Amino acid sequence: MYETLEIERDGAIATLWMNRPDVHNAFNAQLIADLTAACQQLDTDASVRVVVLAGRGKSFSAGADLNWMKAAGEASIEANVADARKLAGMLRVLSEMNTPTIARVQGAALGGGMGLASACDICVASEKAIFATSEVKFGIIPSAISPYVIRAIGERQSYRYFQTAERISAARAGELGLAHEVVAPEALDDKVAEIVAALMQGGPKSQAAAKDLIRAVANKPVSDAVVEDTSQRIAQLRSTPEAREGLSAFLDKRPAAWVPQA
Repeated sequence: MYETLEIERDGAIATLWMNRPDVHNAFNAQLIADLTAACQQLDTDASVRVVVLAGRGKSFSAGADLNWMKAAGEASIEANVADARKLAGMLRVLSEMNTPTIARVQGAALGGGMGLASACDICVASEKAIFATSEVKFGIIPSAISPYVIRAIGERQSYRYFQTAERISAARAGELGLAHEVVAPEALDDKVAEIVAALMQGGPKSQAAAKDLIRAVANKPVSDAVVEDTSQRIAQLRSTPEAREGLSAFLDKRPAAWVPQA
């Protein structure tokens, strides 16, 4: 269905493979369009419980395709704005998916690739992974990815890495909070599977609500409005069928209806 992607299904788990290994899964207009459409498709499929974003070959994603960047440099301002909006829109679609998302980073995640890893809810990295906001080396800035990278590593660290474009090792990415887990290359898929299994224990509607809660509360002072909003959110969820099933399952000492059978 997609020119630059493959979707692999294993029950309720969908792995979205970027499939341009010859150019290290670098972005071009087609990959951006395909990622946008695929994320929208998967997020409206109730049978999909978790989306894993991965890259074929040795790299997760090396950022922007150099030929695409060169063409952009020769295009009009209007054409560049249109391209930038599509990239920013794709990252927003990925970030705002109701379905839990995991970035499986086995190698280089540079520029836009680091943006993808940051836009996912969870990032699991191989010890061989490397990250960078490398844009200033090309005379540009990590603009579209900035909301997600700053969210992942914080404002203070962004001042350093946005300007130096230093390579960030997997270990350092773990220290910065970008990677939730850093494991040996041979353990990467097992760790992803472990987190997927944990996600499958949660109610899908409550997980979507939890993601929305974070977006509503993060980086805001504890004001009367925030207290009221959080009170309203939990009150509304307590009476839902999913909440009633979750409580009944706990009291009955059985798996909830949404937990896959062993």
